Amino acid sequence: MVFAFVLIKNDINNSRGYYIFLCIFLGFISTCCAASANYIINEWLDAGFDKYHPSKRNRPVVATSFKLSYIIAEYLIFAALGLLGAWFVSMPVFYTILLLLCMGIVYNVPPVRSKEMPYIDVLSESLNNALRLLIGWFIITSDFLPPVSIVFGYWMGGAFLMAAKRFAEYRMIGDKEQAGLYRKSFKHYNEKSLLLSMFFYALLSVFFCGIFMIKYRIELLVAIPFLCGLFCIYLNICYKPDSSAQKPEKLFREKGLVLYVLFFIVLLVALMFFNMTFLEWFLETTFLNI
Repeated sequence: MVFAFVLIKNDINNSRGYYIFLCIFLGFISTCCAASANYIINEWLDAGFDKYHPSKRNRPVVATSFKLSYIIAEYLIFAALGLLGAWFVSMPVFYTILLLLCMGIVYNVPPVRSKEMPYIDVLSESLNNALRLLIGWFIITSDFLPPVSIVFGYWMGGAFLMAAKRFAEYRMIGDKEQAGLYRKSFKHYNEKSLLLSMFFYALLSVFFCGIFMIKYRIELLVAIPFLCGLFCIYLNICYKPDSSAQKPEKLFREKGLVLYVLFFIVLLVALMFFNMTFLEWFLETTFLNI
């Protein structure tokens, strides 16, 4: 939403007025409902595999018998609420929420179940990052499409985080055979391949974000070294015993990471609004004399 406000602030339809706040609220609730629907089928369909995970085996869905009819009903309720709220915001938001739900099915439900395919599992799940960015953008405006560069940069940033989660899980389990029983894609991974994939996704993320910054807001280039630092901090967390990287809901316990992210957000917001004309020098098409 911030990107949309800053990049097209002069072209946003002013006739929406206060109604835009209602759109933000409905869009947020719709996204939460769609994500919840995806997690419902994720937890249910993973129960047979989570019993091989050292900590996930204690989850209620693994240890307790649930009726399939209840699971289906709960999924349909959350999916319907997500689509209904999105419908009142705009059709682009509705279609993006629908695609978010479809990706949940692709990722979790046989016969496709992309989470069992090496590398495809990371890319298909992290695509949800890009979809959430699109939802935020379309909540603010349906008249323009967001820059492809930032969408891909956000996608690859999510791929890094998802690969980091795989890396931390693989290290924590510590046994390739056991890991393969928990997650079929682990039969084709090892620590080295996961680490290399993380490095690859991080490079692509910085590359696409750099294109966006140069083209749309060159002041953001100042944040590039700090973005690289953020990837390094997260990688360091992956090496901790029972790393929070495999349990994103516990990342708030990483105080160093939280403080760094807050600083990074403040920096990005400041760079979005303060002009640094001297950076235009990097865009001049001149050659230096030797």
